Amino acid sequence: MTYFRRRVRSHEEAEDLTQQVFLRLLAAGATDQIDHASAYVFTIAANLLKDRGRRAMRREDEGPSLDPSLIEDLVADLAEARTPERVMLGRESLADVLATLDELGERTRDVFILFRLEHMKQREIADLYGIGQSTVERLVAKAALHLLRKYGPS
Repeated sequence: MTYFRRRVRSHEEAEDLTQQVFLRLLAAGATDQIDHASAYVFTIAANLLKDRGRRAMRREDEGPSLDPSLIEDLVADLAEARTPERVMLGRESLADVLATLDELGERTRDVFILFRLEHMKQREIADLYGIGQSTVERLVAKAALHLLRKYGPS
């Protein structure tokens, strides 16, 4: 499951892929002897991801399924919504969030930004700071809770 969670965006899709691995294992186990089970499991998982990629490429080759005029309308709406005032509000909001993260301390802020915005893995962050992965998890949770308290539903 972890293997798939790191490679697909949807938790549900990772669950489905994991289930497919088990189904293929059960089918193979009835007829074959498996010498290196973990290597075999990861081979199945890699092949499932390749199949998934091929299916996605085929769908892209088919072209968009939306009406071209609808796409033009959506693009126009997005372009019109990007007024100088909205850009300024967005920048002010970002500055406010960063100032809120500064309240937590430099390391907590940096760990949160690396994990949530830069999409670094917790293990990589832990190695970078010379701390445990559980400490990284705790710092990310602390920052998220702090932001939730300030900006979450009242």
